[in-house]
Amino acid sequence: MSESMKAVVITQPGGVEVLELRDVERPTPGGTDILVRVASSGLNRADLLQRRGLYPPPRGYPEDIPGLEYSGVIETIGEEVDTLAVGQAVMGITGGGAYAEYVVIPAATAVRIPHGLDPVEAGAIPEVFMTAYDAVFLQEGLCMDESLLVHAVGSGVGTATLQLALRAGAVVIGTSRTEAKLAAAAALGLEHKVLGDEVWPNRVLEITDGLGVNVILDLVGGAYLKGNQKVLANRGRHIVVGVPAGAKAEIDLRSLMVRRGSIRGTTLRARPHNEKVALARAFELEVLPGFEMGELKSVVDCAFPAGEAQAAHRYMEENRNFGKILLTW
Repeated sequence: MSESMKAVVITQPGGVEVLELRDVERPTPGGTDILVRVASSGLNRADLLQRRGLYPPPRGYPEDIPGLEYSGVIETIGEEVDTLAVGQAVMGITGGGAYAEYVVIPAATAVRIPHGLDPVEAGAIPEVFMTAYDAVFLQEGLCMDESLLVHAVGSGVGTATLQLALRAGAVVIGTSRTEAKLAAAAALGLEHKVLGDEVWPNRVLEITDGLGVNVILDLVGGAYLKGNQKVLANRGRHIVVGVPAGAKAEIDLRSLMVRRGSIRGTTLRARPHNEKVALARAFELEVLPGFEMGELKSVVDCAFPAGEAQAAHRYMEENRNFGKILLTW
């Protein structure tokens, strides 16, 4: 008889009320997998979309159990795994199923938890820091002394990007729709705070002496596209990571041509296994030392017990968080 576990289940597409904590079958790791006893699961906006039936998981992941990131301790290892051990603290990203007491993960995608960091707090690291590192550095090549504009700087990815960019010596400009989140970002080192009102592009141009920004990390979407085109510097790079303010907008291709700029989109969830492995290894090498040296920190807004997943989703939908929201097990 198979063992069971607790998991947050989407009983049907809908609002927060469709989330229930239920007993489900515990997954079994294959030869190259590990079974992780989850300490915390990070919330992401993709979870809200999946709950409403708008963002199905990749093939092979549960449709009714959301969750794109985990942290915890290895419970069991597959017979072919020789790089990890039972009892080791790990974290990482996954295509789904992380809102559960246990999750099965390909061993090659797991990342060790930095020394001295509590496994629960580590749940605030994988999705946001890996997304930020991949988008801003691996894809857009942000360099020392370049300028970076981070929209929604108070979000999980925003706070991670802010820390990574400052660590690399970049000049960071951050936007938010609330003064309180800008003040909280300033405590993390943000020097150039911009309220996300109708004149934010003018303020960004003032800060950059009219030159615009080298890189834009866009966590907002369509509503900001016109302004982003206005503030993009010559040979500037614009990367779209989230679109809560709309997936469609009109683009001025001539402006993009004249500036010799670029715009691209990115996501981690649906990437092939080999790309996730490569990202995990690069992240472990380049970013984890920053946590161990105290240069980087996980930013946890609040943690909800797993049985309060409805409240956690509602809290995120109300845009109340600065940094990450966690579910604890």
